[in-house]
Amino acid sequence: MMQEEEQTGVQGLLVPEDVYLTSGVHIGTQQKSADMKPFIYKVRIDGLYVLDIKKTDTRIREAAKFLARFKPENILVVAARQYGQKPARLFAKNVGAKVLAGRFVPGTLTNPNLPEFMEPEVLLVTDPAADQQALREALNVGIPVVALCDANNEVRDVDLVVPTNNKGRRALATVYWLVTREVLKARGSLKSDEEFTFTIDDYEASL
Repeated sequence: MMQEEEQTGVQGLLVPEDVYLTSGVHIGTQQKSADMKPFIYKVRIDGLYVLDIKKTDTRIREAAKFLARFKPENILVVAARQYGQKPARLFAKNVGAKVLAGRFVPGTLTNPNLPEFMEPEVLLVTDPAADQQALREALNVGIPVVALCDANNEVRDVDLVVPTNNKGRRALATVYWLVTREVLKARGSLKSDEEFTFTIDDYEASL
């Protein structure tokens, strides 16, 4: 556990630091993209890139403030990855957003003739690689994209990067849980963290 101890002593995070660390929010991939370099804290002995949880924390706040500016029904969250689907659905349910979990039908944002067609004003993606089709269409129609990005993601089409492990069950649950809480606080629907009765466990996908 030695390598985890170097990020200690961070004050004023949204959750106690060990919540981030035990849920593996900071554990990246063995590849890193040039885009994600600013968010990388270090590389571990086993070759995994470690993300800077201070930056993750800051970006969760920024993403929540940004999303809170939109009408809930104009926010679309997408999650193709299995472990992202439950947290994305709960986020959508709790903030009133639209959600597409599982396969994204090509043309959903660009083809008005499709029964699935929708016109969100902002897109939240769980993984720019897995949710590439949604990302491309958002770019096409000119809406901003907030994305959970791992160490290896390309982020040139992303407007707001939230650096996090976007593959782990617990990490995805933690980040979506936090973004939900912070959006509700930014809107004034929650006065305090304690009023948010959901737990990270509620958000975690089952195996």
